[in-house]
Amino acid sequence: MSHKKKSVSIHDRELFREAVKDVLPLNQDKIKPFQRRLAPIPQQRRQDEARVLQDMMSDTFEAVELETGEELLYLRSGVQKRLLRQLRQGKFSIGAELDLHGMNVPMARQALAGFLRECEENNIRSIRIIHGKGRGSYHKEPILKGKVNIWLQQRDEVLAFCSARPTDGGTGAIYVLLKRRR
Repeated sequence: MSHKKKSVSIHDRELFREAVKDVLPLNQDKIKPFQRRLAPIPQQRRQDEARVLQDMMSDTFEAVELETGEELLYLRSGVQKRLLRQLRQGKFSIGAELDLHGMNVPMARQALAGFLRECEENNIRSIRIIHGKGRGSYHKEPILKGKVNIWLQQRDEVLAFCSARPTDGGTGAIYVLLKRRR
């Protein structure tokens, strides 16, 4: 089937010219580039998470088995003791690390919460948190160490934690074992 061009009649041409006689050509040679829209920022979710974080990691939480010595040790109820033993021996490969040195309590709380969320999103199960030994604090006492101990016990994703081996920071750091992502 062949397509022939239909010729435009003289009458149609005159009608067209009459219709566009007052139109002025545009002097524009720019093409606007395609603009990719950014994903919306979930402001309400962030506010909700910050509120939950504040509630979940309060300073007044009473831990059932709070260690009083230098070494931190925690095992969530129902978790096999074998996992804590392996964690203490450094048998888990550390997937991520957070260093809280030089942070004040609010900064450390926020950093820890963000770090735990990131680990969960990336399905990282074994982490190390360096809280320091408190030598740089005002009273030369480990303030963050105690706070981290309390905060982690309040987090549902934390199965166990213990002070690190001397080669990994000793009592100035902890190994943490997190739940598998569902």
